[in-house]
Amino acid sequence: MAESLPLEMLTYILSFLPLSDQKEASLVSRAWYCAAQNALRETNVRYNIPVSSASLLAIKSLGLRGISCISLTNLDSSPTSQLVLQSVAYHLGPHLQSLCLGGGNPTEASFVALILGCPALRTLDLSGCNSLFTSGTLLAQPEMAQRVRQALSGLRELNLACLRNLADLSFNQLSSCAPSLERLSLAYCHLTFELGPAQGSISPQDYSPSQLSFRNLLRFVKERAGKLRALDLSGTGLPPEALQSLGQVAGLQLQELSLHSCRDLSTEAVVTLCRQQPGLTSLDLSGCSELTDGALLAVSRGLQHLQHLSLGKLQRLTDAGCTALGGLRELQSLDMAECCLVSGRELAQALGSVHGAPPPLTSLRLAYCSSLKDASVLSLIPALGPSLRVLDLSSCVALSNQTLQAICTYHTHLSVLRLAWCKELCDWGLLGLEESRVFKGKLRKNLKSRGFSPQLHPELEHHASGSEDASPMPQGPSLLTLQALQELDLTACSKLTDASLAKVLQFPQLRQLSLSLLPALTDVGLVAVARGCPSLEHLVLSHCSHLTDEGWAQAAGSWPRLQHLNLSNCSQLTEQTLDTIRQACKQIRVLDVAMCPGINVVAVRRFQAQLPQVTCVQSRFVGGADLTLTL
Repeated sequence: MAESLPLEMLTYILSFLPLSDQKEASLVSRAWYCAAQNALRETNVRYNIPVSSASLLAIKSLGLRGISCISLTNLDSSPTSQLVLQSVAYHLGPHLQSLCLGGGNPTEASFVALILGCPALRTLDLSGCNSLFTSGTLLAQPEMAQRVRQALSGLRELNLACLRNLADLSFNQLSSCAPSLERLSLAYCHLTFELGPAQGSISPQDYSPSQLSFRNLLRFVKERAGKLRALDLSGTGLPPEALQSLGQVAGLQLQELSLHSCRDLSTEAVVTLCRQQPGLTSLDLSGCSELTDGALLAVSRGLQHLQHLSLGKLQRLTDAGCTALGGLRELQSLDMAECCLVSGRELAQALGSVHGAPPPLTSLRLAYCSSLKDASVLSLIPALGPSLRVLDLSSCVALSNQTLQAICTYHTHLSVLRLAWCKELCDWGLLGLEESRVFKGKLRKNLKSRGFSPQLHPELEHHASGSEDASPMPQGPSLLTLQALQELDLTACSKLTDASLAKVLQFPQLRQLSLSLLPALTDVGLVAVARGCPSLEHLVLSHCSHLTDEGWAQAAGSWPRLQHLNLSNCSQLTEQTLDTIRQACKQIRVLDVAMCPGINVVAVRRFQAQLPQVTCVQSRFVGGADLTLTL
């Protein structure tokens, strides 16, 4: 039946599947393979290509499929790297729209040759490519610069983050070759600031060959004010006066601005910015430690169309400032991680119905907000609205089962839930049950019917030892109601045992799972998780000391898609588990077996020889010191 469907219809159907499912579907037949490749092209998937001679055939194949978005890893100045760049330019260059060389060290000549072969580029990532800017002569020849300018005439986004050798001269030479630039990142580059009456006036003879000056950047912004829409100056040490100078550039209408970890910025500077750039839709002020509630009030009043706001690590932000969030009616994502004075009470009122319909919030991060308690979160959860998909409450250590069950009641469409280090969560919370002895027998019977041991963990025995008269009614829905979950983090929720994990971890769409630091997790729970979550790609089980080779022998076959696996400090595992993983998990890419005393270097090297695409991490003690090996 499916074979008779037109290719266009198959492509449309497969476009609704997650990436890993599209890969699996491509193995069904030739028609499904072609449809899956079409669907991947339409979703603009980025292909990560390791720079080696083994990648040359893959590059040619990707070229035949018209792939337009790639990232090259392990790039250096070797002949092999130059050969790979030539192959990319020839096979992929004509239709390549996004190219990432982040962290690579290509030669200037090979880089220029690659760019000349990519006339359709829209996005270029050179973050950390320090070798290109060491000499300061990149694109110094006018004839070559003119050819590169023609190739980059359509470039819209340029990432120059983390370049320690970037200077005025090299920045100007490269940026002049991208006349259509709309988005620029200079995050964590070393900017020098010379503030004074002559700020912003700079002549060509003043361009520094060794430093990147704010005056030169300001000149660039003034020249491109009509086109520039996004600017990332995170970690540059931007002072308040410089931010004011940027904001008041005539004709500049920024939509996105990132100032992460600009610790010298003041509340007054943010107030001025909000008056100067009212069209901002995305603002990152996380780590700007001098900011107070007044900054958030200014954001609420001045940026009515803001959709993404990051306020992480603002230690001076309090509940009083959170009241202002009610004015941001278009807010989609909010990050307030590590705002330790925020208790959530005013946040619930700001986002709640008292201000009308809640904003269309899809992502909320409150990790490490140590003042959060159940009472405030129980008011916040219903106020968040039905659009929420990502919720991070990691290290909110006072939260208990009540919070979890409120989440399961109001946000059944969550795709990401992070509850790491919420140590008060216990089995009853995940199961959605009243802590009553009445349920002890029922729970044993249910587990036994599923093939698990009916013996409850002592923790569950303790919670189930209430009187017979206790109410037998469930407290609320269990974790099972969150069937759309794709990522779940229960790291260090140390009261959880097999009794709940074996029953509720049944999520067919789950891609990432962390169960690290769960001392009561055994092979029984591991096998149950394997059966209930067959689509896992990232799994973290570090410091689970009761897991054994026998458990992995039963579980590994259920995880053919596993790519990243962390088994560090699993003290009972031996090289037998490596053999099991090698046979069952053919897509594995990263394996961490650090501090596993039963797995030695010889076993790891033998494993990687059989699966050369895998990066293995192992630690061992040498002369009393811990040595980490990346193989």
